[in-house]
Order: sequence, then C-alpha cells, then structure tokens
Amino acid sequence: MNKRIALIFGTSALVALAFFLGRQSRHDNAAPQISKKILYYVDPMHPSYRSDKPGTAPDCGMPLEPVYEGENVSTKESLPPGAVNINITRQQLYGIRVETIKKHSGSYAVRTTGKVQAEENRVYRLMSATEGWVQSLENRPVGSIVKKDELLATYYSREFRNAEQAYLQSLITLDRLKPGRDVEDASKANDANLRINEEQLRSLGMSEPQIKELARSRQITRDITVNSPVDGVVLTQDVSPLQKFQPGAEFYRIGDLSEVWIFADIFADQSELYRPGGRVRVKMRETGKTLTATVDNNPPVFDPTSRTFKLRLKASNPRIELRPDMYVDLEFEVSPPNGISVPQEAILDTGMGKTVYVETSEGLFEPRSVQLGSSVGNHVVVTKGLSEGERYVASGNFLVDSESRLRGAPITATNAANVVADGAQVSDKDPVCGMKLSEAQAQSLQHQETYHGEKFHFCSDNCQNKFRKNPSRYAPNSAAASNSEPDERSEARR
Repeated sequence: MNKRIALIFGTSALVALAFFLGRQSRHDNAAPQISKKILYYVDPMHPSYRSDKPGTAPDCGMPLEPVYEGENVSTKESLPPGAVNINITRQQLYGIRVETIKKHSGSYAVRTTGKVQAEENRVYRLMSATEGWVQSLENRPVGSIVKKDELLATYYSREFRNAEQAYLQSLITLDRLKPGRDVEDASKANDANLRINEEQLRSLGMSEPQIKELARSRQITRDITVNSPVDGVVLTQDVSPLQKFQPGAEFYRIGDLSEVWIFADIFADQSELYRPGGRVRVKMRETGKTLTATVDNNPPVFDPTSRTFKLRLKASNPRIELRPDMYVDLEFEVSPPNGISVPQEAILDTGMGKTVYVETSEGLFEPRSVQLGSSVGNHVVVTKGLSEGERYVASGNFLVDSESRLRGAPITATNAANVVADGAQVSDKDPVCGMKLSEAQAQSLQHQETYHGEKFHFCSDNCQNKFRKNPSRYAPNSAAASNSEPDERSEARR
C-alpha cells in the first residue's frame, strides 16, 4: 500500500513539473513580442495617417495597424523631400530598370507615318468652255491608268460648228494660193488666220488629236472628244451619259503620278532635325515594298487639325505603286544635337514640370526637375537637370513615384492650426471625417471647396461629395458642424 501511494505522489509531481516548465517556456517565447513597444497606429489605406491610439480609420473604417519599435520606419524622416529607398530585391519585383546617363552619338531612326498626294503641278483638269450634252463615256473609272491622247468621252456643242467652218475655210484658202511674191504675202496672212482659227478650236475644248483629224478629213464633226493630256491616272470623274453641262463644268482630273508628294507628320520639337535633301525610307503597308524619298526644300507646314507639322517629301513613282491618299510608314535617319538624352518613359510629366528619378546612392531615388529639348525617336534631349554618369530610373518610374507619394510627409492625429493661402483661411483638417491633412493636401486644388469665404480640403472624393450636399453641416464655425462630427465619424467607422 505504501509503495502504491508513493508511486501516485511521484507521478503527480512529474506532471506538475512538466506543466510548470511548459508554461515557463511559452512565457519566455512570447516575452520578446510583448516587450516590443508600439510607436503609433497607421491607416492601411493611407499609410501617412498616424494615431497614438488604436481604433478605426476615419476614411474607410478599417482597423488601424500598429507600428512596433525597431521596424525601421523612421528612416524616411531623414531622407530628402520626395526621396524613397527601394532595395534591389524590390526593384526587380517592381520591374524598375536603372541606367547610366550617357551622351548620345551617331544617328537615330525616327519612325512616323505619311500620306501620299499627287503633285499639284502634275494634275490636269479637263473642263468645258461651252454648254452641251454628253454623248458617250469610255470605261475609264477613277483609278484607271490612261495613256496620252486616250479617248475618255464625247459630247455635242453647237458653238463648235462655226469655229470648225472658219478653220476649214482657212485651210481651203491656203491650198488655193500659188507661189509668187504677192501670193506669198497673202499666204502668210492666211496662215496667221489659220492659226487663229486653230486656237479658237483649242480654247473651246477640242483636243489636239481631233484638230489634226479635222485638218486631214476636212469634214465638220458633230461629236467633240475628250482625251487624256498625259500618261497618268484618273483621279476624279464628274460626268455621266446624256448629261447636260454648262461652261466651266469639270469632266475629269488626270494625275501624272510618275512623281508624288508624301506629307510626313512630325512634331514641333522635331522639325529642326530634318534637313532638305535628306533621304527617307518609305514602306508601303499594303505590299510591304520599300521605296526612297527625299526631303523637300520647303519648310514644314503646320496642320491645326492634327496639331503636327506636315513635312513634304518627294518620291519617284515610275510603276505607279504609290497612289493618292495612301498611308505609308516612314523612317528617318537623323543626327541629334550634342548632349544627353533619356527614354520618353523616364520622364514624369506632372503638368507643372518634368521630373526624372535619379539614384543618388544604392537603392535611394530622388526626384529631379529637368528641362527638355527636342525629341529623337523614343528619346528626348535633356538640356538641364541631369549630368553624364548619373544613374536614373529608365523604366518603372511610376512605381517609384507612387512609393514616394505613399511615404510622403506624415500626418499626425493632433490638432493643428489653420494655414493661410492666397489671403483666404484654409483648414488642414477634413471637415467631414476629421482626418488630418498634409501640407500638400491642404494646398491641393483637386479636393477643394469654398464656403462663406473659407476654403476646405478633403482626403477623398467621398468626403468632398458629402460636403457639397450639406456644407453648413460640416463648416467648423456652425453649430450643426460641431454636433454632427461625432455622428459622421461613427458612420465612417461602420
């Protein structure tokens, strides 16, 4: 019996000892976490918002997250304004590419688009000088290739009959004259009269082939022909069978497309890079063929519709492969001025200026204001703000900028005095949710309202819209505002 009692007491003692050691071990493991000091609490949606007490975020109602001592959160306070520290691991994760600034040399390929047009001095307009009726049309629609003197249409006009008779009478008189001094003088006079009658036919619209046929046949013709004046392409056709027309009516436009113009779209800062006589590579989209054009001597013309300059190129087109209104791809080889350049994507345009993020030390990026010159392909010349040898963010600068804004100046939960801007009193506290605003937010024009001569700024569109619906409720000088603020915060927490 004594042995059994001793065994029971011994087992109980071992269990108690094991329980005590387990609790002590668990207490020792938890002690380092409990001993950590909470510095403050932050809004997970607005990391710049800080509070010295736990609770919920005034803007979104999410629980505030604690920030413990030793988490390396205060290093940003010693950084220059706008600077951000991103280690190499996060750079690779974000896709941030950093490159070294170098002076550009050689030439760049600049690609743009162009539109083909017929050269104005090579476009012929076939018009009527009389009234009449169209008799027939040949099958030569728009786009057809025609040869010189090729028949296009025939028409009838009464005014040709008298001119034809006068021309034939001059030919008959000239044939009857015989050699002799007096006859020779009469022949010269009659020959001049023949030329006058011939010009009369030409001015009425009779073509050269028909005038020659009239001189050969000596027969008055009823149908007047319309013939192509050159080898070219039918650009327009404004005539139909049995159509009655008046003087000045246009029948056809024939374009000589052996040489054409190409108008290239360039921007204002690129116009100085294109020199007259420069060669340009022309690629046709439809066929993939490549031709060569040269830059014309005339300066570019500004197009107010596209807000670009139209640079005129001249291209040889012996096979009539380039047609009017055709779009082509152009490639220029240009030499930029001396200096440095960065990719277009490395420039942040804030609307108030241009910014590039420069790596001042390993992983530390600072915003740098720059002044830009002309564009060269996908690069832009930097005239001021950067130096050769510096490292800059060539890709992923929007992520760096977002990180910089998220880690901007802290916002404390303590009360602060109002600031004055442009002579009007401006509150640095959101009147709707009570959130403390940073200096940048207090001066921002995006979330701003004016009520009774006082400017109010807001942390979000939601708070601004609530203020617009009932501004007297949230104005700090009104009784309604002071009574409604706790309810509003409670609503935000819910």
